[in-house]
Amino acid sequence: MNVAIITGASSGIGMEFALQMDNYFVTIDEFWLIARSREHLEEVAKVLDHKTRVIAMDITDEKKQDVLEDLLIEKNATVRVLVNAAGFGVMGPFSEQERMTAQEMVRLNCEALTALTHRMLPYMRRNSRIIQLASSAAFLPQPDFAVYAATKAYVLSFSRALGEELKEAGIYVTSVCPGPVDTPFFDIAEKTGTTLSIKKYTMVNPDKVVALALKDSYYKRSMSVCSLPIKYFQYLTKAVPHGLLLKAMGLLKKKGF
Repeated sequence: MNVAIITGASSGIGMEFALQMDNYFVTIDEFWLIARSREHLEEVAKVLDHKTRVIAMDITDEKKQDVLEDLLIEKNATVRVLVNAAGFGVMGPFSEQERMTAQEMVRLNCEALTALTHRMLPYMRRNSRIIQLASSAAFLPQPDFAVYAATKAYVLSFSRALGEELKEAGIYVTSVCPGPVDTPFFDIAEKTGTTLSIKKYTMVNPDKVVALALKDSYYKRSMSVCSLPIKYFQYLTKAVPHGLLLKAMGLLKKKGF
């Protein structure tokens, strides 16, 4: 049985992956949707044409990961697509954040993604795909978003290296690096701080991010960067020393941008 596994599938980008993949992935027998909220997952499952398995779990819980892996063995499943979309960020000065919240960001954005990817690899075959949600925040350290940006830098670096390792096996890894996306992400992120106002002008809808990510994955590209402003930002972070960019960001924030 061929399955597609999507974490963070109850809302935002993860949900959008489920909706768009439902239209095109005809060789997938079942979608396995993962998030903490069973109720929200069931709402997503209702609108999908594919047979869907709802798995309500906290992916940072190793025992729950064991159950997921046991289910793969029980169903003799092949993971054709793994989308690691679960994650969250919190803005504001690091010194003012709750320590546990900062640790939870690392645990979910980095540790759980790494563990789940490692567990799923033995159940993948040639032409399987891994899509990892990074962020344009991975391109440059982000004051007042320090932990989140660092976790996404990890995801980007890990995923690009993993993609090189898996090329001979025919398993392809794509890191998705969007800028601000119009999802509930900011409802959580901005509870303790705010981002640069200018970033909001680069906001895109999740359908565009996901459509490009699926296209880039199809063409075996290692990265997917949506929208011209974010592509320009990526180029800027390669061409200009980060120290200068950080100073410029500080000035913009002082001036209310």
